[in-house]
Amino acid sequence: MLRSIRDLHGCIVSALDGDIGSVRQAYFDDEAWAVRYLVVETGNWLKDRQVLVSPYSVQHTDPGSSVVHVNLSRQQVRDSPVLDTHKPVSRQHEIEYLRYYSYPTYWDGPNLWGMGAYPAYDPTDVPADALLDTPLQPDVDTNEPEADVHLRSTDEVKGYRLKTADGSIGHVSDFIYDDTDWAFRYLVVDTHNWWPGGKAVLIAIHWIDKVDWFESTVSTALTRELIKKSPAYDDSMPIGRHYEVVLHRFYDKHGYWSDTDTYERVASQ
Repeated sequence: MLRSIRDLHGCIVSALDGDIGSVRQAYFDDEAWAVRYLVVETGNWLKDRQVLVSPYSVQHTDPGSSVVHVNLSRQQVRDSPVLDTHKPVSRQHEIEYLRYYSYPTYWDGPNLWGMGAYPAYDPTDVPADALLDTPLQPDVDTNEPEADVHLRSTDEVKGYRLKTADGSIGHVSDFIYDDTDWAFRYLVVDTHNWWPGGKAVLIAIHWIDKVDWFESTVSTALTRELIKKSPAYDDSMPIGRHYEVVLHRFYDKHGYWSDTDTYERVASQ
């Protein structure tokens, strides 16, 4: 099901033995465009400490519910590696985190989640090297880890301007992800402040050509006029496949889903 990152903000994260905090933001991989971690604010329980929660830990997030259920204990979270929110998340910190929870790496393998397409795995069927049993390389400086430049904050990217083939129109206001594989499918772009009669529109991730992290822009080959005429996005309504097909048909694009017959059948209705 397609969900909004904005709707995750403030959701209570419920562990096996009690609540651990609320979702503050998400970190995503800007190469695969997938959510890698939720940043959870623990409040008074851990003296306002922020902790990472991987989708590997998430059991379910029911639509309409403000609770994210995770397969963790409060003690596990308490003892997890400390996150320095004033620095980018480094690969070294990720290694420590994944090793602590015995999770496989997502960056080694042909699929979105390493050897798997989804953040779900059988710990008895994971190769030992994927669980980081081997020691870290001796040349890694654990005191000053280099930042993993592929992890980005949704809070950071929110507000980025959308650059089209013929100028700017709108800014990123939200992110739409698939709650099965945690992959981003769309950026929500708000055009209200850019032209009279503006609206919120969806821009598919595979229509994005470039993200300039220094200029805070997202670029697409689409034109301003085309985006102005595109189907509006209503955040009060679930995003169904029919809407997606209509959207892709408007732009004369094929969807990220592989069932072409479904695309043609729904588009013809």
